[in-house]
Formats: sequence, structure tokens, C-alpha cells
Amino acid sequence: MAVGNTIQGTVPGISADELGVEALRQTLASSGIAKAEIDGLITCKSYGGFGIDTEIGRLAGLNPAYSATLDYGTCNFSLHLAAAVIDAGLASCVAIVYGTTQRSDGNRFTLPLGRQDDAARHGFLNVAGPAGMAFRRHQALYGTTEADLGEIAVSQRRYAQDNPLAIFREPLSIDDYLAAPYLVEPLRRADLCMISDGGACLIVASAEKARELTERPVHVMGIAQQTGLRDRQNADQWMRPWIGQVAERIYPAAGIDREAVDALYIQDPTSVWVMQMLEWYGFVEPGGVGEAFRSGAVGHGGTLPLNTNGGQLSEAYMWGFLHLCELVRQLRGEAGERQIEGLRTAQYSSTFGMMKAASTIFSTEVS
Repeated sequence: MAVGNTIQGTVPGISADELGVEALRQTLASSGIAKAEIDGLITCKSYGGFGIDTEIGRLAGLNPAYSATLDYGTCNFSLHLAAAVIDAGLASCVAIVYGTTQRSDGNRFTLPLGRQDDAARHGFLNVAGPAGMAFRRHQALYGTTEADLGEIAVSQRRYAQDNPLAIFREPLSIDDYLAAPYLVEPLRRADLCMISDGGACLIVASAEKARELTERPVHVMGIAQQTGLRDRQNADQWMRPWIGQVAERIYPAAGIDREAVDALYIQDPTSVWVMQMLEWYGFVEPGGVGEAFRSGAVGHGGTLPLNTNGGQLSEAYMWGFLHLCELVRQLRGEAGERQIEGLRTAQYSSTFGMMKAASTIFSTEVS
């Protein structure tokens, strides 16, 4: 895999598609891959509906053998489609391109989440609503405190302080977190992602093609997905139990045990989703998230590094694409001051709100 990204923040005067194409240009330049090698193109619609493969292909000057646009193609879902396309023989070198101007456009992310009538009726017009309900359920089941949840944002901010791309880099202590006002009770600003403009690109190739393109490939070892489309028909839907089905399949798919994961990346539009996925994938006992961070088992300076870029809570909200950029750089030893030594295997897990979950395991070694 090759990765690249633009600056993050407010980037006026350039369209979302142009930001995506700039990320593609930077990825090609830094990897040494020729544009002519790209025979597949997958784009992901940004919030507001931009990012169409036909437009990005035109701007980039590409006539690939295969192209597609996903309405919700956040990194894992786009990556899994690319893997399927390559496995089917439809392409051998696929560029996944994403660009967004959601910050400059003033998008407030107020579309109903989930079933339209139900979400609107209950005011779930942003991820904060469902996440707040999910955390209240967690508190009722396990006695989890707001300080326990705050450890996630605090840990990721510490990583962000070493990341020049991150938008939030000022120090954040647990006392700072608890002193902040609620945004949507029981969640605070630090529990929710940082909206930004920007672009990101991943180039995924078949194993044979990758050997031609680089001496340091990062291999996709296993993928898994699961839906929760029955919505409120699912028992305890706030806890998103179908994530556990992905956890049951991802490690056999990769041919490894959970203990072999050297670094973990979790898409984090909210800290609550991080807490849930830490538990469902078995890295933290249910109700034990606070102690896991305080003991050094997980997070900044801990045994299991988590979201070493600062995640969407501190770096930028790019639908998880920057997590994969960071993951690949960490595995290649290219992460600068925040480099974690000795990484060979990393896992990336993501969700689509209350509807889908996906995970991918990567390694620098092929078993």
C-alpha cells in the first residue's frame, strides 16, 4: 500500500474533488508509482455528496479499467472493495481517493442518523445523540464513569501533540476534560471528532504488482465485515453487538491471534465508539476502559498503542482515511517523532454508525 494526504483544517478556494486529486498526486510522487500503473479508481462521497469517480477520473486524467463510487466508503469499506476488485481480476493497482470541504462549507452534520423518521423524532441528528445514549447504556451496565471515557480523548491528544498534521495539539489532561462543559450530555467537545477540509489517498495493489512497485509492501492479511441493518430489532442495539461478529472472523481471516496485534487503529467520530470496539475486539474487558488506559495496557505510552495520529478526535475527521495513512507509515517506520518501534502487525476497525462494522489486519510480513 502507498498512502498520501493533503493538509487538514480550512482549505478555501479548492473543491473537494480537487483536494482528493491533490492527495493522489502526492501519493504518486512520494511512492514513485507512475500514474499509468493505476488501473482501478474507487472514490468515496464526502458529506454533501462530492467525490464522484467520473469527476475525479477526469480531473486526474485517468481512464481506469474499473471505477466505482461508494456513498459511505469510509476507508475500510473502500479498502475492502478494492481488495475484492483485485481478487476478481478487474484491476491490479487501485487508487482510493477521498476529498472533502466539509469545514469550509459549514456543514453541521445534522442529517438524521439511522431510520429517518425515528432518528428525527428523537433528535438524533448527529453522532453525539446515539453515542450519548450508548454511553448511558454502558454506564447502566458497568458503572462506567465520565472520567473513564475521558481517558480515550486524553490519550489521543498526547499522540496528536507529536503530529504536525493534527488540528488539536494543545495539552489535554483528565482534569481539563472533566472541567469542560457538556456539548451533548454526557459528552464533551473532546469526545467528538474535529471537522476539517482535506484529501487522502490509498493505493492498493495485488501482491504480484506490489513487488514490482515497492521493496517495502504493507500486506492486507485479513478482512471482515458485518451489518446491523435490523436496527432496533437487534437486542441492545445501542451497544452495537454485531461488532462482535466481525471480531470472531477477523483474526482467523488474518491467520493470527489477537495478541499478535502491535498497534490498533479505531475510527473515532466519537470516543464512545472507541470504547465499544476496544471491548468487542477483546482488548479491554467490558467496563474496564478507564483502568486499561490508566494502567498502561492501552493508549499513549502503553503496551498497545491506539490511534497514534491522535485519531479523528484530535487530528482531523477524514472518515478514517488518515488512520490508514498513519498505520502504513508506522509499519514502514516513517512516522517521525511518534514512531512506535518494533511494529509488524496492525489492525484497523471502523463502523458506519448503527448499521455496519468492518476490520482489516495488516502486516509487513507474510505468514
